[in-house]
Amino acid sequence: MGMERSSVVVLDNGGGLLKAGFGGETDPVAVVPNCVGRPPSSKKWLVADQLQADDADVTGVSLRRPIDRGYLINPEVQREVWDRVFRSLLKLEDLSQSSLLLVEPLFNPPSLQRSADELVFEEFGFGSLCVADSPSLVHLYEASRPQGPAVASLVVDCGFSFTHAAPVMQNLTLNYGVKRMDLGGKALTNYLKELVSYRSLNVMDETLLIDHAKEQLCFVSLDLQRDLRLSRKSGKENILKCTYVLPDGVTHTKGFVKDLNEARRYQSLPDGTSNYTSELDSKMEVTGGQGDTDKADDRRKVDLTQNEFVLTNERFLVPEMLFQPVDLGMNQAGLAECIVRAVNSCHPYLHPVLFENIILTGGSTLFPRFAQRLERELRPLVLDAYDVKITCQENPILGVWKGGSLLASSPEFESMCITKAEYEEIGSARCRRRFFH
Repeated sequence: MGMERSSVVVLDNGGGLLKAGFGGETDPVAVVPNCVGRPPSSKKWLVADQLQADDADVTGVSLRRPIDRGYLINPEVQREVWDRVFRSLLKLEDLSQSSLLLVEPLFNPPSLQRSADELVFEEFGFGSLCVADSPSLVHLYEASRPQGPAVASLVVDCGFSFTHAAPVMQNLTLNYGVKRMDLGGKALTNYLKELVSYRSLNVMDETLLIDHAKEQLCFVSLDLQRDLRLSRKSGKENILKCTYVLPDGVTHTKGFVKDLNEARRYQSLPDGTSNYTSELDSKMEVTGGQGDTDKADDRRKVDLTQNEFVLTNERFLVPEMLFQPVDLGMNQAGLAECIVRAVNSCHPYLHPVLFENIILTGGSTLFPRFAQRLERELRPLVLDAYDVKITCQENPILGVWKGGSLLASSPEFESMCITKAEYEEIGSARCRRRFFH
């Protein structure tokens, strides 16, 4: 007897955001932080969606995450988050009647696989389990769309903990070709915290607020030297300057951008660089470089009693980590080189196909101009005979979950699962052989 679609729970258990819903649905029911947090003024821990509540003051909140560097290392915290999601948000009463499609990270060690299986079968009592990886699900979803990749694609997943460039062929991730950068959304947020704390206010304990500021204000530079010059200008001439206001706990409990129109002035910058840059240089010569002095004076006059901070070059230097980590003192290849290495690890017959079917997913790909910059970096590294085509997912945060929903509603899904009875009879390690990664 086949399972009904509504009995399959699809869980994309990300390091930053957890996405959960039912197989066959268009969108997940819950997209919540995969963590618990405790505000300084309270002894109570807030779990998942409670951190998103309108009345929740996340200033100085202490966070505990179940996932570190992409892997589930704290099952106790994960149990709290899952319990909240399954019982309160998905409103599931008898999990033994449900199957779980769980998205796990690539190269998950056997000991951590066993911990996840114990949570699924012993703590929550799911009837059956299927495990999938994010690149194969992204490919599955995009292949189901009009003009999507039919056979193979290169999925670039810029997630919370790290970034993967993963070749996928016929819905199977080619593990031997996967290349990883130890950089993701968490590292970018931490870098922004350091920059702001060094230049104006100490925000090292404001993870959720700085995460929000990063998402609202950061963008990818198409001309780094030009934007660095612009960021040194003073006053109204600096079109990159913007202000983020921290909560005061009285009139507002959430951080916000003071002037969104001001923050988006950079979008009017032309893509061409030569004329604009030379014009800028001549202006700076006329002023005698006064902009640099003004900028230094401005920073010395920062009022530390104010609950706000100003961003200029931080806005593009933070995403720059993904493209040129060496410039920021990190001994890693940039994203474009990572992609080329992943493609070159595959059979030469696949090279043109993969370069023509690059799919971007993950929250860090949402930075404005991300795809344009990546294409500019890639083009000189790829043979002229090959086309480079980059596809941005409609919603890169939900792309993996949507692929999971599609898989969970397929006729083959039931045969892909391991049941609770099988787990109890032969154990985690032997059950896991059913999954290809």
